[in-house]
Amino acid sequence: MTPELEAETRAEPNYDDRFDAIVVGAGPAGSAAALTMADRGLEVLLLERGASPGAKNLFGGVLYTPTIRELTAFEEAPLERYVAEKRFSMLSEDDETAVSLRPGEWHREPHNDSYTVLRGEFDEWFAGQAVDRGATLVTETTVTGLVREGGRIVGVETDRPDGTIRAPYVVLAEGGNSLVSEGADLKPTESREDVAVAVKEVLEFPDREGVIEDRFRLTDDAGVSYHYFGEGAVGDAFGGGFIYTNDDTVSVGVAYRIEDAVVADQSPEETLNAFKSHPAVAPLVRDARTVEYGAKTIPEGGAESVPDLVHDGAVIAGDAAGLVLNNGVHLEGTNMAVESGYHAGVAIASAADRRRTDADALRAYPEALEESFVVRNLERYAWLMDAVEADRDLLFEDLPRAFADAGTAYFRMDRRPKEAHADGAKAAMLDALGGWTGAARLALRYRKVVT
Repeated sequence: MTPELEAETRAEPNYDDRFDAIVVGAGPAGSAAALTMADRGLEVLLLERGASPGAKNLFGGVLYTPTIRELTAFEEAPLERYVAEKRFSMLSEDDETAVSLRPGEWHREPHNDSYTVLRGEFDEWFAGQAVDRGATLVTETTVTGLVREGGRIVGVETDRPDGTIRAPYVVLAEGGNSLVSEGADLKPTESREDVAVAVKEVLEFPDREGVIEDRFRLTDDAGVSYHYFGEGAVGDAFGGGFIYTNDDTVSVGVAYRIEDAVVADQSPEETLNAFKSHPAVAPLVRDARTVEYGAKTIPEGGAESVPDLVHDGAVIAGDAAGLVLNNGVHLEGTNMAVESGYHAGVAIASAADRRRTDADALRAYPEALEESFVVRNLERYAWLMDAVEADRDLLFEDLPRAFADAGTAYFRMDRRPKEAHADGAKAAMLDALGGWTGAARLALRYRKVVT
C-alpha cells in the first residue's frame, strides 16, 4: 500500500460512488478481477478484511500459474519451489504403497507452471500487481452485506465508520466461507457433505541446513508435492493428506469432509497429528517445529453446486462460486480462482462500456467460464466424487491394505518359488476387489480418470 493510500485510509475517506467496481476479497480471484478491470480503464476498489492480502488466506501450497503468468510481471513473483515430483500414496494403518512421477521436463522452464508458495507473501504481491495497474487496495475492512436498490446490487456495507460504499459493480471473491453471498441469498448454504475442512501446519527444521533437500531428494529450487489417501491418512474420513516443500519450510496438512468430522467426532487437529505420526510420514517431518497453523473450508460440491454467477450489479468468483476441483488426482483451486476473476473482470469491463449493470449484460462471464478449463474440468469429473463415496470402504481401507499385502507377498524372500509369491499377491488383490468380476467393474467405473 502506498504512503498516500495509507494516509487516506487513516483519514477514513468516503469512497461512495468514487469507483466503477468494488471487489470483495484480495485473494487470487479478487486480485485477478481487480487487475483485469483496472487494465481496461475502470476505477476499482479492492477490499480485504485482513491486515494485508493473504493474512487471512490459507491453501495447501501449490499454485498453478499459466493465467497469472500472462497477467503479471511473473518473474517478480515470490515463489518457493517448482514442483519437480508428484507422489501419490495409499496408506493403510502402518503401510504405504506409492507411485512417484518425476518427469525431466518439469525441471525445465516453465516447470509445468506448478510452484509452491506461501499465501501471505504471494497474495500481497498479486494484489500489489493490481495496485500497480491502478486499483485501490484498502485492508482491514470487512464487508458485512450488500446494498440494493430496486433489486439491483449497487454497493456494499462495511465495518468502516462511513459504512456504505456504492459502485455500479460488485465482485464477490470472498472465499469458501462466503457469508456475504449467502446472506444476500445469492447462493445457498452448502451442505456439510459438500464441504471439506482442511487444517495445515508450516514446519521448519531448526539448525538443520539442507534437511529438506536430503529428505526429499532435491537440488536447487526443485520441490515435491506428496498426496496421501487411505485410512492411514485421515482415518475413517473421506479425504486425504499432503506434504509440500517450500524454500526452507514444509507444508503438511489434511482435508476431509465436514460430515465425517461431525459424525465420527474426528477433530482436524487429531487427524493431522495422526497423519504426521504415520510410519511413512513421520521420518519426513522428524525434528520439525510448527511456525504456522491454520484451518479453512473447501467447497467440494463440483459442477452441480456452482451457484448463479451473475446478478444485477454483481458476480461471484473463485471459491465463493464453488470453483474447486478435488478428485484425489487433480487438486486445483487457485488456478480456477484466477481464471474466474479474469473472466469476471473482462465481462464487467464490457458491460461498463455499454453502461449496463443487469445480469444479462454480465452473462459473458459464465459463458466464458463454460468454455474454459474451469467448468469443463468440473463437469468432466462430476461423477467421480459420487463414485468414490460409494466405494469409500474399498478405496480407503480395503485397497490400501490389499496393495500392501500383495507387495509383501510378491517380494517375500523365503524358500518357496516366485510363482507361489505371485499367486499370493494376486489372491490378496482379488480378495479385496471381489474377484475378477469386481476388478473388471472397478476398472470400468474409473477408466475416465485417466482418459
